[in-house]
Amino acid sequence: MAAGSRSVRASQRAGVRSIKAAVAAGGPPGGPGDWIAGVAMGPSGMRRYRLFRPPGVLPSERLPLLVMLHGCGQDANRFADSTRMNRIALRERFLVLYPEQDRLANPQACWNWFDTASGRAGGEAALILAAIDQVCLLYSVDPLQLAIAGMSAGAGMAALLVTRTPGRFRALAMHSGVPPGTAHSGLSAVGAMTGIRRTARPLKADASAMATVWPPLLVIHGEADPVVSAHNGRLAVDAWAQAAGATAGASRRVRRGQRHAMTITDYRCRSRTVATLVEVEQLGHAWSGGSSSQPHGDPRGPDASRLIWSFVRRQLRA
Repeated sequence: MAAGSRSVRASQRAGVRSIKAAVAAGGPPGGPGDWIAGVAMGPSGMRRYRLFRPPGVLPSERLPLLVMLHGCGQDANRFADSTRMNRIALRERFLVLYPEQDRLANPQACWNWFDTASGRAGGEAALILAAIDQVCLLYSVDPLQLAIAGMSAGAGMAALLVTRTPGRFRALAMHSGVPPGTAHSGLSAVGAMTGIRRTARPLKADASAMATVWPPLLVIHGEADPVVSAHNGRLAVDAWAQAAGATAGASRRVRRGQRHAMTITDYRCRSRTVATLVEVEQLGHAWSGGSSSQPHGDPRGPDASRLIWSFVRRQLRA
């Protein structure tokens, strides 16, 4: 009992220190607005987060919330700086939540999306949901207008959250990630990332439930990704499409200016878009259109942040 009490007190002290450190970190990357520090706590521990709120939000307003889950080696500041999503939120008036992985949970700051056998993935998912609940309670968020996106390990965790809480999110965007259900341990995660494991079992719900409750999926993946095989992007959209009975439309190749070209394929069931696959030529393991000042960003690619918000906005209006 005494050891348990000391553990709780140590966790509480760590939470206070994390808040103070986050407050001292300064303003939001990319311009005006509020860069709010917070900590979510639960049975699995605690996680820090940052919330971007555009200026001039009234207490009576209820704005959409986009949850952004960073990749390995990143934190909220670096991910926000790399993706420049705050600039879009500033213009379009929505809030952006950036949960942060703790390096004590993973030395590379990767979300443990794959570790479902031990329960660690579920514990981290619960902490992220606690952060979302906290933000919805404290700030001007419309809880019916939630969307989630992630990069690499963050994409895997975002997909896991969607499968565990069907109906909570209106849209899911995976950038350079692995679909849920393809790994249950660190070893199987490596096989899934490299494309050695060619089959996925991401759907535990029956197809009819998935088709009506799970949100539409946007996948963005670089064709030259040496870390996470582009095969994973196709696996993800195929799983969504098969469960919903959707079929692929004609692919279209798009190139804007001197940016890398992309091939876009929509999967539809009647008039509903179930999934969209964006395959970016020459893009490695990096946020497409991301800032060159941060690792894992390639400014030569099409702007993934704009693509994601455009996709999310269509789902919110549907």
